Amino acid sequence: MVVGAIKTLIIGSSGMLGSDLCKVFPDAVKFTHKDLDITSREHVLKAIREISPDVVINAAAYTDVDGCEDNQELAYEVNGNGPGNIAEACSIAGAKLVHFSTDYIFDGSKKEYAESDTPNPINVYGRSKLLGERRIIECMGDYRIIRISWLFGTHGKNFVETMLRLSREMDTVKVVNDQFGKPTYTIDLAARVKEIIELEPGIYHITNDGVCSWYEFASSIIDNVLPCTSEEFSRKAKRPKYSVLANTKTEPMRHWKEALEAYLKERNI
Repeated sequence: MVVGAIKTLIIGSSGMLGSDLCKVFPDAVKFTHKDLDITSREHVLKAIREISPDVVINAAAYTDVDGCEDNQELAYEVNGNGPGNIAEACSIAGAKLVHFSTDYIFDGSKKEYAESDTPNPINVYGRSKLLGERRIIECMGDYRIIRISWLFGTHGKNFVETMLRLSREMDTVKVVNDQFGKPTYTIDLAARVKEIIELEPGIYHITNDGVCSWYEFASSIIDNVLPCTSEEFSRKAKRPKYSVLANTKTEPMRHWKEALEAYLKERNI
């Protein structure tokens, strides 16, 4: 099947990732949160039945990691039951589902995680996203769950923009140097989705190549940054020390430093 000929629905089209997915799939039907509340099973079933898409790409999520600790019910509804509603509707419509999960489903006790490793989330955000994965798998077989990490893109709040802002506002910026992962540019991720749609159903780890700490990432963005420990920089939600996703199923994407350079160029920085 030719990807360009299929009918695609993008849910969460106004978000950071969703905006870049819209560029890759310009002819897709696009839903923002105002168009579709994924926590309403009735509305999701009705919308997908009426559109009758071949592929549904779900980029809708509640991604405020610390906020999830305060709003647990919302986190489980949006990140857990919402994807389940979409999967049920896709199963009925005979549509493929592409859904985005997270590195935070792992506890950080290993240096890196393959797609087959057992999840063990240590915060509400991770647990809610893992619930979403399980709801999908319970409902259908024709899914592609893409686990992603440390996203940055031109259409939303992200670590790069936060560092640039803090660098202007403060003499020095402290960033943790004991949490490790893989920064990922939403443009590169969105482009890879076309390929994933045509691959076998299952779970995929898709990130830019290269591993770094948050401090190393920050050091590539701003000059006035100092390392600190997670204990020094207390957050409401516990973060995994290592959330490095090993991609064992597809060709690696470009290095995160190259992707960051492209992002900064896009932003005229």
